[in-house]
Amino acid sequence: MRAVFLLSLLGLVALNAAPAQSTPPASSPASAPASATPINSVPVNSVPSILLPTIVNRYPHDRAAFTEGFQYLGGGTYMESTGLVGESGVRRVELKTGKMLSKTMTPLVTAFGEGVTVLGGLAYHLTWQDGLAFAFDITTLKEVGRYRYSGEGWGLTTNGRDLIMSNGSPILVWRDPKTFAVKRSVTVTDGGQPVKNLNELEYVQGSVYANIWLTDRIARIDPQTGKVTAWIDVSALTREASASAAKLGKPLTFDDIPNGIAYIPERGTLLLTGKRWGTIFEVKVPGVGLTNGRAQPRR
Repeated sequence: MRAVFLLSLLGLVALNAAPAQSTPPASSPASAPASATPINSVPVNSVPSILLPTIVNRYPHDRAAFTEGFQYLGGGTYMESTGLVGESGVRRVELKTGKMLSKTMTPLVTAFGEGVTVLGGLAYHLTWQDGLAFAFDITTLKEVGRYRYSGEGWGLTTNGRDLIMSNGSPILVWRDPKTFAVKRSVTVTDGGQPVKNLNELEYVQGSVYANIWLTDRIARIDPQTGKVTAWIDVSALTREASASAAKLGKPLTFDDIPNGIAYIPERGTLLLTGKRWGTIFEVKVPGVGLTNGRAQPRR
């Protein structure tokens, strides 16, 4: 994602983002656990479980897309934002075919685009180091607002009321969608240790799912306490995406990592992808189920 200083952080990520466990986790879903035990009742000293996704479908993904934000909209379409200066933007895409239905470039041409989420008919789009967020009309993708914030912008999602934002630190911030003002924040921890490099986000059935930058894992986070309640190991998806790219003579680079989590409520599944991956994987994950048995598009 942030290719300017990636190499210097590789060692730190392994130390700071990885919990003590024998099998690595993965990059970004959310929901209630499969058992009848509520997330908030998980014992304080319990070790987060490691979940393995089961692939149920594969869809084409633009291999040039440096994916930063990812959200299912309903009706077989999704919203995606991309990064890199000069290539950043927001697009609406047909899931089955990968056909781009509409697109807009990040309005600040010198900006590195980051996460995107849809709430109240608007698509909110972050920038990495410019402290500037944009709001677009969901239908036309025309800009209708700008907001200032302090620090970096990485991932963005919504619980249906607030915007939830990551900035590369262990802190998640809840923001007012009308003003972008901070409402609350929580520090994400695993075994009492802060989890850094929270990246692309998705809110699912009461949990926040977060890709962890430069890793093959997704954290499932209790939004009230910040505790990681489970890890999703997506290393198998990374291997498949990497092998596919290599066969085409365009091997993935060190920063073409898993990034992108979207929830399909009518199927109780997650869409997972990565930067410059040629595939979007639809997966089933323990603890993620249907929402009222029908689609609930983000509008």
